[in-house]
Amino acid sequence: MTLKIRITEGTAPYEQVRAQISDQARSGTLPVGYRLPTVRGLAEQLGLAANTVAKAYRALETDGVIETRGRNGTFVAAAGSAAEREGAAAAQVYAERVRRLGLSELDAMDAVRDALRAAYGG
Repeated sequence: MTLKIRITEGTAPYEQVRAQISDQARSGTLPVGYRLPTVRGLAEQLGLAANTVAKAYRALETDGVIETRGRNGTFVAAAGSAAEREGAAAAQVYAERVRRLGLSELDAMDAVRDALRAAYGG
């Protein structure tokens, strides 16, 4: 696992850790079942505070990318299908909400497109 933290980038270090691990897990660079370093170990490797790495790990666990197995460690989860299911559920909630609000399908799609551009920086 290779992570590079750029303090001058403007993105919070915990978010950089979260995004890089997530990207590597989803691309298969970090395979399902890969054991991640301990919070303290990764913090030392990256020159970050342990709380910063712990925050990234908590976010990754919430996203279903990793799973903590108590004293056995933290591992890459089978995140692809879990992430897809959660995304589909969020899309369903959104679709129902905009329909109740009376938005047209075109307006709802425009709103999604704008939100995705903002989220992905495009």
